[in-house]
Amino acid sequence: MNETKNDTIVKALSFDGSIRIYAAQTTGLVNVAQQTHHTYPIPTAALGRTLTAAAIMGAMMKGDNESVTIQIKGDGPMGGLTVVGNSKSEVKGYVNVPDVHLESAKPGKLNVGGAIGKGTLSIMRDLGLKEPYIGQVPLVNGEIAEDLTYYYASSEQIPTAIALGVLVEPDGSVSHSGGFILQLMPEASEADAEKLENIMKTLPPVTDMLKNGMSAEDILLKATEGFNMLIDNHHITPEYACNCSRSKMEKALISLGKKELKAIIEEQGQAELNCHFCNNKHLFTKSDLERLIKSI
Repeated sequence: MNETKNDTIVKALSFDGSIRIYAAQTTGLVNVAQQTHHTYPIPTAALGRTLTAAAIMGAMMKGDNESVTIQIKGDGPMGGLTVVGNSKSEVKGYVNVPDVHLESAKPGKLNVGGAIGKGTLSIMRDLGLKEPYIGQVPLVNGEIAEDLTYYYASSEQIPTAIALGVLVEPDGSVSHSGGFILQLMPEASEADAEKLENIMKTLPPVTDMLKNGMSAEDILLKATEGFNMLIDNHHITPEYACNCSRSKMEKALISLGKKELKAIIEEQGQAELNCHFCNNKHLFTKSDLERLIKSI
């Protein structure tokens, strides 16, 4: 989609192999998500932060067929959200309740944590093996970045710094979105960890840096100031993309079995399936359903 033409993910490794970082600018794809789901500002911010994280996590994958699913379940009015990303940094997602509005807990800051509430963060990694890897942690505050940071520390034992930001304008559009994931490698020393901790304490919010004209590469260098970084020349273009299709919907209907499909014909006469990720609707008429029954 042309709206995502300026979106990018850049990555770098320190010369001594002690740290690695992936930084992203995702304004275009988050706008596509907002327009697809007609989200209010708070759900837009929550979904945008998670889509950005998933795009970066996709870029970190090694296999072509690998994917990651981030699911947040909370007791707040938004309920939660689901985001899926693949190794091409193609992402898609949705929030349970897209029209949530809450008063800000802090001036000028969207109350994402309040909208999500208390709950759990689950991450499923499909590495193309028989069983996917699933990790789950309690939410720290529902603000996404801190929750993902805690997940990496507790489930994967990787010291990680994560910053995510989405700036939503009064008309609901997204003017700036991006973030980074920075990780300490086994080669890192305590001095490296302390230096990074001091950088994180003084680093401006991601949206402020983007608003001031900084690129993803600029943010990467700002977050690793004082380290000698080797930036990968191969930049990745993340994109909001759904791979749903009529044939996949047919398979879903077939999986219901003959009895259930016959019941749908008797009670409704037809079936309309809606994709949660892109809102595309697929209509199956009575004759379509009868054809599927015969194919079982």
